[in-house]
Amino acid sequence: MTERFVVIGAGTMGTGIAYVAAGAGYHVELIDVAPTRTAESIAVMAGWWEKAITRGKLTPQQAAVARERVRAVPSLAELTREPAVVVEAVPERVDLKVDVLASAEAVEPVLLASNTSSIPIGTLAAGLKRPDRFCGLHFFNPVWAMALIEVVIGSATSDVTRERALEVVRRLGKEPVVVADAPGFATSRLGVALGLEAIRMVADGVASPADIDKAMTLGYRHPVGPLELTDLVGLDVRLDIARTLAAAYGDRFAPPPLLEHMVAEGKLGRKTGEGFYRWVDGKRVEDTSSSSPS
Repeated sequence: MTERFVVIGAGTMGTGIAYVAAGAGYHVELIDVAPTRTAESIAVMAGWWEKAITRGKLTPQQAAVARERVRAVPSLAELTREPAVVVEAVPERVDLKVDVLASAEAVEPVLLASNTSSIPIGTLAAGLKRPDRFCGLHFFNPVWAMALIEVVIGSATSDVTRERALEVVRRLGKEPVVVADAPGFATSRLGVALGLEAIRMVADGVASPADIDKAMTLGYRHPVGPLELTDLVGLDVRLDIARTLAAAYGDRFAPPPLLEHMVAEGKLGRKTGEGFYRWVDGKRVEDTSSSSPS
C-alpha cells in the first residue's frame, strides 16, 4: 500500500512540509481552501527542485520522481481513507484548527498532527474522537533547511502515537525533540520572548534593528537576529503566538504596541516586502536601521 502524507494548508509551512515529505518518499496530497494556493505551492516546490538540481543536491531524475509524488486535492471530502500521516498547517487560530482537525480525523489517518507553534495540543484535541492518535509536529521555516521538529505530546497522546511520530520525523531526515504539552512548547516560548524584547528595544530607541540583530549574531552566535527572524516568520504570526502566550503566562508575553501597529499597517516582514527590514524577491536588500519602523 502506498504511504500517503496529507498536508492541509498550502502556505509557507505547508509547502515546505509537502516538499520534504515528497523527498522522503511519501506520496503527498496537498489541500487548501483556495485552489490557486495549491497551484502556487506546487510551482514553488518545482522551483526548489530546479535549484536542488543546479546545486548538485539531486539528479534530474530524482527531482522528477519527487515532483510526481505531489498532487493537489480539492478538499478533505475527496481524500481516500487511512493516509499514513495528516499534518494540519493552517493559520494559528484555535477555531480554524479545531474544525480542520475534526474533519481530517474522519479519514482515519494513522497519525494526525498539528504544526501549531504555540496552541496547546490538549486544546486542539478537544473535538477529536481519538485524541490518542494526535500529537504536535512543529516544523521550522524553511522546512527544507531546518533540522529540528518538535514532537509535542498531549495528555491523551498514546505511546504508540509518540513512536510513530518519531519514526516520521526521522524518515523526513529531521532531528526530534520531545516536549510536554504547554503553550508555546519549548522553542516558541523561548524564541518569542527574545523577539518581543527586541521589538520593545526598538520602540524604546535602545538600538537600531540591525544593531540589535548584530549583537545577537556576533555576541551570542545566533545564526540570525531576533528581528530579522521575526521578518522571516511573519510579524502577524509572531503577534498571534504572542497573544496565545500572553493568555497563558501573563503580561511578560503581551505584544508590544509597535508589533501591533506594524501588523495593522500590513508590514508583515519578508512576505509583504517590509517589516523591520525591506525585502525584494525574498531577499533582504536594504538596511532600515537608521530609524525605528513606524
